[in-house]
Amino acid sequence: MNSTSEDDGAIRGPRGIQSVEVGGRLLLALAHVGRALSLKDLAQEAEMAPGKAHPYLVSFGKLGLIEQDAAGRYGLGPLALQLGLISLQQYDPVRLATPVLGDLAQATGHTAAIALWGNRGPTIVRIEEAPSAVHVHMRPGTVASLRDTATGKAFAAFQTRERVLDALADDGSDRAAGKRALPREFEAELAQVRARGVSLAIDSTMAGISAMAAPVFDVNGRVVMSLTLIGPSVVFDATPDGPLATTLRSFAQMLSRRLGSPIPQPGV
Repeated sequence: MNSTSEDDGAIRGPRGIQSVEVGGRLLLALAHVGRALSLKDLAQEAEMAPGKAHPYLVSFGKLGLIEQDAAGRYGLGPLALQLGLISLQQYDPVRLATPVLGDLAQATGHTAAIALWGNRGPTIVRIEEAPSAVHVHMRPGTVASLRDTATGKAFAAFQTRERVLDALADDGSDRAAGKRALPREFEAELAQVRARGVSLAIDSTMAGISAMAAPVFDVNGRVVMSLTLIGPSVVFDATPDGPLATTLRSFAQMLSRRLGSPIPQPGV
């Protein structure tokens, strides 16, 4: 007897095992909805018939991926919770984003950087030089101005108001910091960043150099880092809805999704 024939028949080359992919739609549906569902509603959300969904739910229940409550509704089980906790323990935004940085530089032709919020504000932690002959010199550890840099504005637009005011007061750039209020023009600029999903700095800190940044969000919907592009203004497309901004947003949104961000991404 060929004991592997059934398994071999279920394998679809590099696409994996079809039955696992089909059953996985139920888990994806529960994760998307975020609450326990009846068999009928869960099957509908996963776009399959209840009779087809039920055997998968039984198997998932035996594994602890799904469990039923007292009302018979299906929700994520203890194993799903354990896997989620392990994933959070392994969570490292910079480790996740670093391999992507080279792809971003190649895709855009500009120097790309990752910044985190440090004890002095937005801080550059990784840099990938542009693939072109024109390089913009920057080093890890550089603290970005909240008011004058694309990196700083990307954080300020989505950071808590208190943290932004404290950072502005520390670097002495906010004359109204004592009043615990942001200047109106800066508020208006941050509102544009939130609407567009990217921030801009054109010839602001260095003549002839422009930058664009996009925020990356974590599983709690908090901005945890920014992706920044820097290049010569003469060849830098600073249009908020242009190809460069579209590419940068797509990279930031991809990383946000991989970090489990539950919120709709700006600029979409």
